[in-house]
Amino acid sequence: MKIQILKALSEAEGYVSGEALSRAAGRSRTAVWQWIEELRADGYVIEAAPRRGYRLLARPDRLYPWEVEARLSTRFIGRRIEYRERVDSTNDLAKSLAEEGAPEGLVVVAEEQLKGKGRRGRSWASPFGLGVWVSIVLRPAVPPYEAPRAALIAALAACRAVEETAGVPVQVKWPNDVLVHGKKVAGILVEMEAELEEVRFLVAGVGINANLPAGAFPEDARDQATSLMAATGRKVDRVQLLAALLTHLEAGYLQWMEKGFDPLLDEVRRKMAYLGEPVEVIGASRRWTGTAVDLAPDGALLVKDPEGRTVPVYAGDVSLRRGR
Repeated sequence: MKIQILKALSEAEGYVSGEALSRAAGRSRTAVWQWIEELRADGYVIEAAPRRGYRLLARPDRLYPWEVEARLSTRFIGRRIEYRERVDSTNDLAKSLAEEGAPEGLVVVAEEQLKGKGRRGRSWASPFGLGVWVSIVLRPAVPPYEAPRAALIAALAACRAVEETAGVPVQVKWPNDVLVHGKKVAGILVEMEAELEEVRFLVAGVGINANLPAGAFPEDARDQATSLMAATGRKVDRVQLLAALLTHLEAGYLQWMEKGFDPLLDEVRRKMAYLGEPVEVIGASRRWTGTAVDLAPDGALLVKDPEGRTVPVYAGDVSLRRGR
């Protein structure tokens, strides 16, 4: 009923009478008043005027499921959204729900992560109300060796969402970062649960630094990280950003499942940072430099080493930096 009342208030050009809200919700005027109070507790600014009714003046900057769903036209991604104000890790919660049988397309979103995760055991700062911290459950019918492609699809979806919402050009830093003006604005972490020959599920975690002020980043990270607000000088609508991300993720995922990965790979190539440039490949046991030359069909980065050999580099094995 709360969503029906909010919809009626949102669509009205002015005041909506208590009687009209009662009819829209199919509840008594006393019940409508109680739901109005709950909306106010959620952060909505609703004016009440005698003999005129109620008027919605402002919405809270929260990623409430009903706000996101109102902007979605997806088939299955975001049809169920688990919202939390605070959680240790959206990926961990999504994995737990997937283990319990959660449907493909389940979205877990939080205002803040207390133990946000990046690749290779790194932490991901996720302050309250300033970013999009989200994880999506996917169940692709592919063998496990194809699963790394999901990270590139998620990175591409983040690129499209950022361009659409913030209007800034972006690049993909292979395999899982999104750059604005050469600095990291978003990161991807895909975790897999698989049998020998099939993927049980993937959890695609995406973190986008939306409205963090420049001073929110530690001094030693300010040369490498940024936010959309820092890059553009204005706040972005986080609900719009999340809805765009989910929409583009589903479009890319369905294209992968129905038509194959090659067209997506071409788009990733066009957005790739460092192609044709020197790079440093940082593995667990050694570092080496070469030239990034292409992406392989399986999503590996092809790097030409100092001896002129083209070496496929896989995301799970290494990190990548611009070479000197």
